[in-house]
Amino acid sequence: MQKTTSYSPAANSRTLDLILSAMAIALVFVATLLLNIRLPIAANGGLVHLGTAMLFIIAILFGPKKGLIAGAIGMGLFDLVSGWTLWAPITIVARGLQGYLVGKIAWSGGRNGGSTAFNIFAATLSIPLMVAIYYVGEAIIFSSWIIPAASIPGNLVQNFVGLIIAIPVAVALKKTPFFK
Repeated sequence: MQKTTSYSPAANSRTLDLILSAMAIALVFVATLLLNIRLPIAANGGLVHLGTAMLFIIAILFGPKKGLIAGAIGMGLFDLVSGWTLWAPITIVARGLQGYLVGKIAWSGGRNGGSTAFNIFAATLSIPLMVAIYYVGEAIIFSSWIIPAASIPGNLVQNFVGLIIAIPVAVALKKTPFFK
């Protein structure tokens, strides 16, 4: 007996969703891994990397779920393989929530990431959340509320560079046939 396969739009939709999620994770990971500059601000001054821009772009283009997954797993993996292992749990929480918040706001009211003003607002609003989570996480790691303050300038620079890059890229990508 020959087995036949049938076309299932739902199965294709799940497959596409899985592929897009995997690609989003990979893009955030690679942008963080290959395109980074370690800041000379104390021992825990951090990095400026393009992973933040990629996180913003993905959350704007694909919404809160993909933003959460790409941020948490993509940047969490980076921490695990790049000598920042102690920061991985903080990164998973901070970047997952940051991606979720950006996507949730950008996709609110049926906008689906199509409003540049809301996209800027979303990314800007996510920055204090991310900074606060890293600050508390580092305060726990260092048993100090003072030492983590050295990371704040680097985190702000990293996020503002990401914002400046992500918004025009997201606007351009929204004009492509895939997103129309």
